[in-house]
Amino acid sequence: MSSALHSHAGLYKRPGPWVTVYTDASTGAGDSLHADDARPELIAGALYRAGADKTDLKAVRVALTRSAKGLPDPVARFLLVNDGEVEFDEFLPGRLVMPQVIDVGPVPNLVPLVHHRPEAFAYVVAEAGRDGGVIHLHHAHMADDVSTEVEGSTENLKKIPGGGASQGGYLHRTENIWRANAAELAGEIDRVVRSCRARLLIIAGDIRARNLVADQLSEASKAILSVIESHTRTDGADRDAFARQVAERVAASIEAEQQRLLEKLESQLGRDHPESAVGLGAVVHALQRAQVETLLLERAAWDEQRLLALAAEPWLSASTNETAGARLIGTITAPSALLRAAALTDANVVLFPPGALDPHRIAALLRWPNGSSV
Repeated sequence: MSSALHSHAGLYKRPGPWVTVYTDASTGAGDSLHADDARPELIAGALYRAGADKTDLKAVRVALTRSAKGLPDPVARFLLVNDGEVEFDEFLPGRLVMPQVIDVGPVPNLVPLVHHRPEAFAYVVAEAGRDGGVIHLHHAHMADDVSTEVEGSTENLKKIPGGGASQGGYLHRTENIWRANAAELAGEIDRVVRSCRARLLIIAGDIRARNLVADQLSEASKAILSVIESHTRTDGADRDAFARQVAERVAASIEAEQQRLLEKLESQLGRDHPESAVGLGAVVHALQRAQVETLLLERAAWDEQRLLALAAEPWLSASTNETAGARLIGTITAPSALLRAAALTDANVVLFPPGALDPHRIAALLRWPNGSSV
């Protein structure tokens, strides 16, 4: 599932009420500084009017005294409070990706977090040089960077050879050092890719070094490899341009995965027993059966629709006639109910831009075909 859901799925089973806050936390401009000072009371006032209790209001006020000052603007914030305790509080890089949320409800509303961080898949960026390189582990839609430096041998690399036979021997030894350094870097890249289950590997740096590294990668790493023609390990390298190229490759990876899922969905249409469900009603029934492998949902779809949240399986329902005896804990927005049911049944969630799933705006790929006896 979305890593945001996977990490916090256990919160869905805890009793409410829950306070959810998703708001702009930028502090850079003068107006923003003023808003930063006023923000705790403004948000607490809105929560008071929404019915938040005193212990939760106190926890929110205390949490919001911690400012995003020092973080690059723009920045958003996502906060969850339950039973007077802060259960989640994180600054999220970038602007709000959906309208502000200040909410009190029976379950935590993870919709803003999933929208802001829809696919936090791991990807690896390696910058290769003839003397080793640096490996960066990132996650999409996050500002993290775990770096590993590989220091290879520098013997011969800075020496100036003489002529004749000695030069030939020097060149041969230098080539061997390059290859050994590249093999060491490739081995470390393979280890990082394997350990984090990276979906994308990007290599840049010295042209000779990156080619040697690429040649010595494992087949699994080669299958996700993308090369950026940029020598990033030199003085004066344009880091901003390189960052933009990396962002473009990450976006292309996301689009490719979305296209793969759309093609898989389309291949199921018209079958007698499709491994898919299309439309809100069909998807809700599939989630009730824990049949959904991947939930496909358009951003901003079904915001106007409400569903029932249940305390036990089947976790959600469109009406009181379909609760299977589970206790009703509240009526919530359809996106919140759908994400909750997906998390509690270990389904993947992939968000799509508006129009991608027209006309139904929602679909699901299933673990077993409709109409089967499983």
